[in-house]
Amino acid sequence: MTNVYSFDGILVFGILFICTCAYLKKVPRLNNWLLSEKKGVWGVFYKAAVIGTRLHIAVALSCLSMAFYVVFLK
Repeated sequence: MTNVYSFDGILVFGILFICTCAYLKKVPRLNNWLLSEKKGVWGVFYKAAVIGTRLHIAVALSCLSMAFYVVFLK
């Protein structure tokens, strides 16, 4: 179990948040509902989805490296 208040937990949470928002951008109904706002508090979801789609290789590699770290090293 990863603690959210540690640096590892914040990294895991950030990577999972970006991956989830990028996945939700591909679902048409959720895209219109959740990712339609580009400003304000709801704009965080849109910005995370843009990061996830534009940097998909870097996000995938960081997700794999964090999975390896959490499973084997921690």
